[in-house]
Amino acid sequence: MRFEPGAPVDTGFVPLCIPEIHGNEWTYVKECLDTGWVSSVGSFVDRFERMVADYVGAKYAVATVNGTAALHIALLLAGVQPEDEVLVSALTFIAPANAIRYAGAWPVFIDAEPDHWQFDVQKATAFLEQECRWQDGILRNTATGRRVKAIVAVDILGHPADREAIRALARRFELEVIEDATESLGADYRGKKVGGDSAAACFSFNGNKILTTGGGGMFVTNNEEWMTRARYLTTQAKDDPIEYIHGEIGYNYRLTNVQAAIGCAQMEQLDNYVEAKRRIAARYVEAFASASGLTPMREASWAGSTFWMFTTLVEQPAFARSSRELLRDLHAQKIQTRPLWQPLHLSPAHRQAPRDCPVAESLYAQALSLPCSVGLRPEDQERVIAAILAAGKTN
Repeated sequence: MRFEPGAPVDTGFVPLCIPEIHGNEWTYVKECLDTGWVSSVGSFVDRFERMVADYVGAKYAVATVNGTAALHIALLLAGVQPEDEVLVSALTFIAPANAIRYAGAWPVFIDAEPDHWQFDVQKATAFLEQECRWQDGILRNTATGRRVKAIVAVDILGHPADREAIRALARRFELEVIEDATESLGADYRGKKVGGDSAAACFSFNGNKILTTGGGGMFVTNNEEWMTRARYLTTQAKDDPIEYIHGEIGYNYRLTNVQAAIGCAQMEQLDNYVEAKRRIAARYVEAFASASGLTPMREASWAGSTFWMFTTLVEQPAFARSSRELLRDLHAQKIQTRPLWQPLHLSPAHRQAPRDCPVAESLYAQALSLPCSVGLRPEDQERVIAAILAAGKTN
């Protein structure tokens, strides 16, 4: 079924990426309110978990309050302990690095590769080969002496990272892999849905994601033991629900039934949403094909990206404006755009983990994400395209 875009949020304003609510959301939420099942227990939580697991092809799913919570739990399940080190993408939202710190561990930032902007396996390999050593059967960072335990590879902007290469590297160095798929629900990797064959994968349902519950996240796995422990840890590690006995430190990380109800309605539309995102991306690529200085993010031959956040490089002098100048120009025309995240090795919050990540820095300087809401109207997209092409000709 072809998805038909909805009405604009505000006449004359083209937002970057906003939710599309036009299915059974009202009906399902009303059922929660009518029955009183509004908290973290209810039929919609179970249904939402099953829908996500079935969609990606995983055995189990555990709903969480947000994607960061899912990442935190995944790290704990992977055996990450205080003072361990975890390899993680430098070019991403800050959440995975924060989750590593929640576990008491330290991030090691790995640069993006230049072709598809994902976790650079070659640079990760160089770090493990040249900057680490085996000592008494434990892989340690030579400079810090800390144990290197895991890899968190982030799928950037709806495009999957190269899972086969990452998993092969992890097997070689006996590392756990956590797949941060928080931006890539609905994406394909070598013909399979992202997350379906993972030991640990995490999704996010924040307001700007392709599927939203307002907030929310999901941990998916094919490991029954990890699933059981994830349910335990996310519900305050409760051993006896009558006497309120808790065997260890747990977390209040469960999704509410109301949010899950919205998620169920959104899941019913997911394939339509992916189709809409890919159609929007294809139009941008077509429009910019002959424009100097605009290089949209490419899709690998082995990937099916959702183009969650359509992004292009703005390269001077071929393009007349810098990425930030173009951002301001478009803002003045009521068109919302945004740069990528500050690379995490430059973040003041993670200044204890400096690394050399030149590709991430270059992408940060040049990249700009363009309006790509699922409900973006064709006439609004044409307006965005015309404004960008006009700016490129400005002297």
